[in-house]
Parts: sequence; structure tokens; C-alpha cells
Amino acid sequence: MITATGAQIITGILERQGVSTVAGIPGGSILPLYDELARSSIRHILVRHEQAAGFIAQGMTRSTGKTAVCMATSGPGVMNLLTAVADARCDSIPMVVITGQVNRHLIGTDAFQETDTFGLSLPITKHSVMVKSAEELLTALPRAFAIAASGRPGPVLIDVPRDVQLEKISFEEWPSVADRDAASAPAGDLLNKAAALIMKARRPAFFCGGGVIASGAAPALRKFAEKCDIPVAVSLLGIGVLPWDHPLYAGMVGMHGSFAANSLLHDADLIIAAGVRFDDRAVGLIREFCPAAEIIHIDIDAAEINKIYPSAVPIISDAARALEMLEPLCSARKHPCWLETLEVKRSAATAGYGDSPHHPSVLIPRIAALAEQVQTEVHSGNSLQDTRVFVTTDVGQHQMWTAQLWPVSFPRQFITSGSLGTMGFGLPAAIGAALANPGRRVICFSGDGSIMMNVQELATLAELELDVTVIVFDNACLGMVRQQQELLFGGTYSACIYSKTPNLVRIAEGFGIYSFDLDDYTRFDTVITKALSGSGPRFVRIPIAQELNVYPFVPAGKANIDASGVIFPGE
Repeated sequence: MITATGAQIITGILERQGVSTVAGIPGGSILPLYDELARSSIRHILVRHEQAAGFIAQGMTRSTGKTAVCMATSGPGVMNLLTAVADARCDSIPMVVITGQVNRHLIGTDAFQETDTFGLSLPITKHSVMVKSAEELLTALPRAFAIAASGRPGPVLIDVPRDVQLEKISFEEWPSVADRDAASAPAGDLLNKAAALIMKARRPAFFCGGGVIASGAAPALRKFAEKCDIPVAVSLLGIGVLPWDHPLYAGMVGMHGSFAANSLLHDADLIIAAGVRFDDRAVGLIREFCPAAEIIHIDIDAAEINKIYPSAVPIISDAARALEMLEPLCSARKHPCWLETLEVKRSAATAGYGDSPHHPSVLIPRIAALAEQVQTEVHSGNSLQDTRVFVTTDVGQHQMWTAQLWPVSFPRQFITSGSLGTMGFGLPAAIGAALANPGRRVICFSGDGSIMMNVQELATLAELELDVTVIVFDNACLGMVRQQQELLFGGTYSACIYSKTPNLVRIAEGFGIYSFDLDDYTRFDTVITKALSGSGPRFVRIPIAQELNVYPFVPAGKANIDASGVIFPGE
């Protein structure tokens, strides 16, 4: 017979689930659990703001695919964490969130730091529960891990009253380690129908989203695309399903997507949409996104099928399983004319960035080349993937420039906030990726607006001495807001330009981080090489012109192929 408190049950189950690291901040309602954490094998990361705890967990999960854990106390602790929980829900990121709650007899009395965590979290989690007893933890917590990772992944929140953490019970054995539920196989008749459409199509295209990466379907996708000569376009969260230089890779679609990818899907007669939900930022004007195409829609979430576009073949399935079963049903094919058209569009159309050597469109590829050079030297003899850095971003212009221009080579290399678009995501997510991938450098691209959202986590980064390089493009404004006010509101700049700007380099130095100010571009290669070398955190500020815009740009109500800022030869 085993005798344990609720807090001991939580730490024991986490250890058996293979959880080695959690992030959070202690407080009164969760102190019994923290008391047991100190005696467990689990490493706790003390953040400076609970939102960062959630994004650190996301960074760990997004870079590895393994469900991570974060914690918060009741009241303001939970409230601070909820943005990161909502972000995980929107991007289908599995995460287990453990929160403290006031004693059971105080619930509903407006006790100190009491909030309705269950009610607040219910719309933004995949599953949420407040346990009423220590015994309930034996089933609720393992089930939380299974629910988070099964089907369409997402965050699960377990709210634990303080006295439940202290309650002592006896039980015969520890619950078995929870795993994701097995996905059902797609129906054979639907697979045969999909194969027939693929064999008939003259202009087929894959449209892939984060579900391909989440399910581990990238190898199956590549095999399928190469066998049947089908080009691949991706959503923001689908970046990485094919290497950036693969001949079948068309790039990212959407508001700031490539002309090649947007026109590819517009002209296709068949779209195989895998693990993607036709987000409004990706499709633009709905009726002009793929006007001539039939759609085979593969998604684990039945609610996404036929939500935006009617599917000729709806396949409710894990993307990896569906593609692995569909590929053998299709014969090898070639589409030389279709691929030649793609190549012409890919090489002919460019974003209208001009030829300034100080534009991010030039600087980001230079940073990538220097990163590869440094990492190849550091990881000499290792596999190509082991020499690549991970890249996180915040949200704004720098995010889109990085998505467009960073040479992403493998799934999970590029980590960003998609659907919720949360400023402040990049730095703590980079910390999480570095924690989960020791020895691999992580580059966080941010803007001067985004970095201030969670700038306090520079203290966490310095304390942990992680190999994270933070690169901030500083244009003294909220760049994406300023751009849209210029292009959509006649240049009326409202609440987007800073009248005073902080010295970001001195702030980073104040946290104890080796920092650089790149106001002298002649030192660019030297500074970036130093910032990517050695061990420990680095911080780099790169000033850029305030008037720079992200192109292509598709205004609301316009088709993706009607983007502004696309330059063709002779223009």
C-alpha cells in the first residue's frame, strides 16, 4: 500500500510521465506542491512572469513534440498564465497546466486570490477540471497527458485546491503512464476516391499546416510529393515540412506569403490540404483562394472539415497515417508543365524590398549563413540537422521577414505564435527550446515592441546561462501596426510610434547578458559571429528604418494573387 499526499501524487505522476522540467512561479495556493517539488527529481524553472512559464512549456513542446508542463498559483498567477494557454489552444500545442486553488471550503466566498480558474480556462483549453480530492488526481492527471496529446493536441488544465495538495490517501499502485489514444484509420473508400482524384489531376498541390509537423508526417509527405511530383505550399505553422531549398517547395501562402505559393494554390485543380484549417490570414478572399480546385481535406479534427471549403474527399485522420496509407494507392507521376510554371513564378516574382544592404531581407539570410558556419564548426562530424539552430520569433514584421527568409531545413526548427499572434512569445519560447535541446543554439528574432512584452525573462535567461541569441530589429515603433496604418488608413499613425525608446543593449547588459549594438553595419559579420559563438546568452540590437514594410501584402478583401509589393522583371 502506498500512502501519499496530493502534492506527492502530482510529483510522482509527473516523474513517471518522464517530465524532467517544469516552469512557474510559486504562491500561497500552490506552496504544498512546491514543497514536494523541492524533494523530487524535477527541475523547476523560476520565471519572472507566469505568461513566460506557459511559453517556456510551449518552446519545449514545439521543439520536441513532447508534452510539457507549467504551473501557477491561484488568482493573478492563473490570470497571467491564461494568454499562453490560449495561444497553445489556438496552435494545437499539447501542454499540461497545473494551477493552485484556494481551500475547498473557501471556494465561492471571494477568498484571497480566488478566481474561477475552471470557468476562465474552459473556452481556451482542450480540457479543464478542478479536482475535488487527492484520489481524483490518480486518474485526472494521467488522463490530462493522454487528452493533451491525442486527436487534435491542446492544453489541459488541472486546478488543485490547496487542501487537496495536503490531503493524504492510501492506494495500491501508481497509475500506468498515459499515452495518446490511438487514432482510427481513415476509411478505405475515401482513400481510394482521393487516390483517383490525385491520379486524374493535372495541377495538383499540397497545402500543409502545423498538423503535418505535429503528427510527424513530414517524411511521409516528402515521399508522397516526390513520387507524384506534387509541389508543396505551407501555412505559417507548416514551415519546415520540406526543406526550404527542395525543388517542390513553393513557400508560405497568405497575407505575406510568396507569390509562387499563392498563385500555385489559386491555379491548382486539386489541393491536398493536410493538417491545415484554411485560416483567414492564409486564404485571403475565400472565393479566390482556389477557385478551380477540388479539395481533399485531411485533418484530425472533424470540426475543421467543410468549415471553410467543401471537401470533395473529407478524411478525418492523423495526417501521418492518412498520407502513409494514401501514397501506395497512387502511381508515380510527373507534371513537367505544372512544375515549370511554378519555377517561373518562383524565380520571376520577388518582394519589393529594393536593394538596401541594411534591409532585413538581406540581413536575415546573412545571419543564417553565419549561423550555419558557426554551428558546423561547433558540431563538426554530427548530422546536418544537429548543426542547425532553432529559431523562435515574436509577432510583427520581424516574424514575417523571418518566416519568408530563414532557410528552415527540418520540422520544428521554426517556432512562432500563429493563430493568436502573441507578442512576447519569442523570448520565453526560445528559453524552452534551449532547455529541451541542450547544446543547440536558439536564435530569437524580436522587435522593439515585442521584446518589451516579456523583457523581464532576460533575467531568467541569464540565470540559466542558456545558448540563446536574442536579435531585436529596432525601428522605434510597432512596425506591423504602422504598416497597416500607412497602407490601409491613409498614413494616419495612431499610437504606434514611440516618442522615447529604451536603450535595449544597456537593459540586456543590466541583466548580465553579453550584448551588442549594431548601429555600425560594417561590423555586422564580426558581431553576429560573436553573438552566435561560444556558450551562454547573447543580445543584439539591429536598428532598421521605420518606414520599412513587409511585402508581399494582401489587404483584407483582396485575393492572395492581388498582393501589393510584388516586383516582376521589367517593372
